Amino acid sequence: MKLTSEKAHEYRFGDHGPKYLTKGERVDLGIVVITPGESHPCHRHEHQEESFLALEGECEVWVDGERVLLKAGDYLICEPGEAHYFRNVSEKDFKAVFVKAPHLEFKDSVYIDWEPGQPFVWE
Repeated sequence: MKLTSEKAHEYRFGDHGPKYLTKGERVDLGIVVITPGESHPCHRHEHQEESFLALEGECEVWVDGERVLLKAGDYLICEPGEAHYFRNVSEKDFKAVFVKAPHLEFKDSVYIDWEPGQPFVWE
């Protein structure tokens, strides 16, 4: 058994960004906060699926160049290989649970030089 609390972990950037509550053995799980006007670069995972359960606020998520508005209560799954980009265009923080599976011992993120408004082409 493992028991932890969100309060026992720190966000990457002080009061926002991702924070992991657990990594491994089968899954990685955490919380992410994206502040108003903030974006997270476009990236994909080669072997992991990553899913998001929106808890508070709303955020634009671009999956393979297609815009999705993620709102509190929504659940989004990005399959391995699907590029995703987050941009909070609201006036409130966006908070979500994220899950990456399966757990890997190596970094699986591949960053892509893309932002909304550009043609979506990558290899």
